[in-house]
Amino acid sequence: MDDFSQSYLGRLRALVGPRLLLVPGMRIVVEDEQGRVLLQLRSDYRLWGLPGGVPDEHEGADAAIIRETREETGIEVEDPRPFGFACDPNHEVWTYPNGDQCHYFTLLYAARRFSGQVIDVNDESLDVGWFAPDALPPLLPVMQRTLDAYRRYRETGTFQMI
Repeated sequence: MDDFSQSYLGRLRALVGPRLLLVPGMRIVVEDEQGRVLLQLRSDYRLWGLPGGVPDEHEGADAAIIRETREETGIEVEDPRPFGFACDPNHEVWTYPNGDQCHYFTLLYAARRFSGQVIDVNDESLDVGWFAPDALPPLLPVMQRTLDAYRRYRETGTFQMI
């Protein structure tokens, strides 16, 4: 049995099948001292994206984004801070390659303090690396929207609703 099938969302999927679910989520922009962002090559879409995921049962948002980042990248973020919220159904409704659908209501985080080293690969990440904002690999469109919102947040200090 894999980790997903044992998770809250995996157990829920076993009951409801691929139908659309409304799901809380978290996504994070981790930025290093050179201004590069941490990205993972996702195993589901085979495109690059930001670390993130959904909380486990009885887990708060901060704990979830710290755990998800560690599991997907090997990096332990410190003091993640919310900078925005994403829920636009034109961008936050995802149909996965297996047909499962989710409408995510995603708290967007940023972190500049972290420890650890990036992992090589795992079930969720085919690759992990640091990229300059002007030299990004092919991204899922929703991830580019998040990076654009983060840039606006950094420029204005205004919480971003996307």
